[in-house]
Amino acid sequence: MRKMPSRHIDINAVKYWRYKSIIHSFFLLIILTACYFAARIWDWPQWIIMALLGLTLALAIFNIFFKPGIIWRNWRYDVTEQEIDLFYGIFIKKRTLIPMVRVQHVDTEQGPLLRHFDLSTVSISTAAGTHKIPALSDNVASSLRDAISELARVVDEDV
Repeated sequence: MRKMPSRHIDINAVKYWRYKSIIHSFFLLIILTACYFAARIWDWPQWIIMALLGLTLALAIFNIFFKPGIIWRNWRYDVTEQEIDLFYGIFIKKRTLIPMVRVQHVDTEQGPLLRHFDLSTVSISTAAGTHKIPALSDNVASSLRDAISELARVVDEDV
C-alpha cells in the first residue's frame, strides 16, 4: 500500500474557512428572513420557518466550528518528480495522483479573503480537469507552483 502524503496545507486555512462560513451563513440568514416575511404575507405555517431556522443554525454551527478543522486535518499533498499526490475529504476520502507528464499548466489563485490571510490556492490543470491545493501560504504556493512547472517541463523534455 502506498504511503499517505505528508504535507499539510497552512493552519491559517482554518480561520479562512471559518470566516468564509460566517459570510455564507449571513447570506443564508438573509434568505431565511425573506422566507419569514413571505410566510407572513402568504400565511404559511410557522413550523416551516422554524424548521428552516433550526436547519440553518445547525448547518452554520457545523460549518463554522467543526468543518474547517476536519478539512485541515484531512487535507494532505505531496509533490515528487513523477507525480502530485492529493488526499482530502470529510466523509468520503479522495486520493488523486496526477502524473507530471499530464500537467499542462499551474496557476495560483487568491481572492480578497485569501489575500487577507496571506493564503493562495494552487491550481493544476490537466486534460482531465483542474485540481486544486487550497489555502497554502503565499510563499509555499509560489514555490510549489514554480516547482511543479519546472518538474512538468523536465518530464516533458525527457519524453
